[in-house]
This record gives sequence, C-alpha cells and structure tokens, in this order.
Amino acid sequence: MAFTAQQIAALIQGEIVGNPNEVVNTFSKIEEGVKGAVSFLADMKYEQYLYSTNSSVVLVNKSFVPAKPVKATLIKVDNAYEAIAKLLSFYESTKQRKTGLSDKACIAESAQIGDECYVAPFVYIGENVRIGKGCSLYPGCVVEDGVTLGDDCTLFPNVTVYQGCKIGNRVIIHAGAVIGADGFGFAPTAEGYEKIPQIGIVCIEDDVEIGANTCIDRSTMGATVIHKGVKLDNLVQIAHNVVVGSNTVMSAQVGVAGSTKIGEWCMLGGQVGVAGHIELGDRVFAGAQSGLPGGRMLKKGNVTVMGYPALEHQNFARSSAVYKNLPEMFRELNELRRELNELKANLENKD
Repeated sequence: MAFTAQQIAALIQGEIVGNPNEVVNTFSKIEEGVKGAVSFLADMKYEQYLYSTNSSVVLVNKSFVPAKPVKATLIKVDNAYEAIAKLLSFYESTKQRKTGLSDKACIAESAQIGDECYVAPFVYIGENVRIGKGCSLYPGCVVEDGVTLGDDCTLFPNVTVYQGCKIGNRVIIHAGAVIGADGFGFAPTAEGYEKIPQIGIVCIEDDVEIGANTCIDRSTMGATVIHKGVKLDNLVQIAHNVVVGSNTVMSAQVGVAGSTKIGEWCMLGGQVGVAGHIELGDRVFAGAQSGLPGGRMLKKGNVTVMGYPALEHQNFARSSAVYKNLPEMFRELNELRRELNELKANLENKD
C-alpha cells in the first residue's frame, strides 16, 4: 500500500519540507534507507545519515534545522519517535487479519466466542471460556476452563492461560507466555516442603502487552493483578499476589517476588530484582540489574535508583567512583597503618 508525503503529514499533523507528492510504500531505518521508504530521526547521533540516506521521506522534530542539504522530503512533527509509532500502528491496522474457527482446534461446547475471531489449528479452548469479539488465538494456545478474554485480544503461538484467569480488552500476549501457573508457595515441614494450594487467579486489565516466555503466577488467594496499560518485556517473572500499577513497564528478565505492590508509571530496567512483600510508589525508575529490597524512598516514589541494594542514582554514581578506587585506598590504608605502628613503636622506645 502506497502513501504520499501529503497523506502521511495529514495523518500525523506534520509540516512538509520538500515534495508533498513523494510516494512511500515501506519503512526503513535512516542508516539503511531505500527509495520509497519512510524513516525518522529522533536521536541526533544519527543525524549524519540524514544527509546520505536514500529514504524518500524522513520524519524529524520541528526544532531540527539541517546543517547540510537534504535530498529526502522532510515532515516536521512535534515528536518524531511518537509520530513513527503512530504510522507503524496505522500500517499494522491496514493489514487484513485472519478470521474463522479452524476445524483442527479443540473448542468446548460451552465456550462462547465473539464475532470476527480467529482460532488457529491446534488451539484448545476449555469449558465455559468467554472470548470477546475480534480476538486472535494462534496455533498451540491453551485457554483453560473458565477463562475470560475481552475484545480484540491477541494470543500468539503457545500461550497458556490457566483456569479462571481474567483478561481485559486489547491485550497482547506473545509466544510462550504463561498466565496463571501456580505461585511458588511451599510450607517447610520435617519431611520436606508441603505445597500450599494456589486457588486465586490472574487478572489482567485493558491495553496490557506481555512479552514472550513471561510468566505471571496465580495468587494463593484473591488475584495477581496487572493494571491497565502495563507493558512487560520477554522473560519477566511476576510472582503470586503481586499488583502492578497502571502504565508501568518492565524490561527483560525482571523478577518481582510475591505479594509486592508496584505503583503507577514505574520503569524497571533489565534484570531488576524486586523483593517480596514490599511496596513501590508511583514513578520509581530502577536501572538495569538493580536490587530493590524495600525502603522509605521506594515506597514514597518519584525516585531513580541503581545498584544493589538500590541507591538514589546520584549516590550510586558517587559510590561507584569510590568503589573503583578501593584497591588503591586499601593499599594507602595499610601504608598509613604501618607508619602509625612505627610511630607508636618509636614513642614507646623513647619512653
């Protein structure tokens, strides 16, 4: 499907600099631009490619002023990154999606499936499942008894949703994710560990996206809750009885231990570990590999932390500067200790 620069500008409320009739039919990174592609420039470290790119149209911020002549048609927008995201979403929406229920799927008679859904071969849908309109379930998905899905949900191949879990509207769950497996609950006894039944569910609200091979455990009682707008990367572990606040995002390999409450608009970098039974306030930003054991500053929120145990990022930076000098400081300390011992010995000899 082809669009002119004029049509694109109208869609993203942009200002054209160049040929409004330039035609594009694909997307490309600015450094790999080809004729007929639309690219974007949001990070100025890529500015050099703007002057040599073969892309036909490039989105730039309104504040940007080229340092050299540009052969591509520019579309100036308030935020080039947001504008390209809007274009990509529009492009995805123009693709024709599959509909229909495969005769190779296993669907319980009591299941209710909304209009315009796609159920691929080898999908299993259990008893009393409720699936809203416009949902897509790809091969190998398992939706167990009593699950509810809202409208326009997408479950990519081999997603498993355990019994009784509730999923809202426009939720995207990527391949291999597991929703509602048992929480890690065991009571130590003299003979070993006795399993604590996990009788709760997982509740996922609207507009959540869950990455590949991510696991969200069902609660011991009640619900593990993922509030609206949350985005979880691949390989994230959310333990039982956790509550994740609206619009929080987590990068790959984040682990959140049981019964922790995370506020709204938090951002957790890759491999962040969050202890159990603690509370994070709104807008806690944790750098990659940070360890969050709790504390007043985390509960209060509006803080950026790094390291383990997590420190405010300014303190972490200062501490890191000291840490790398520890070997030299240790050597100097030993020298001072030796000199002090020599002074003491000399004073004792004089006495």
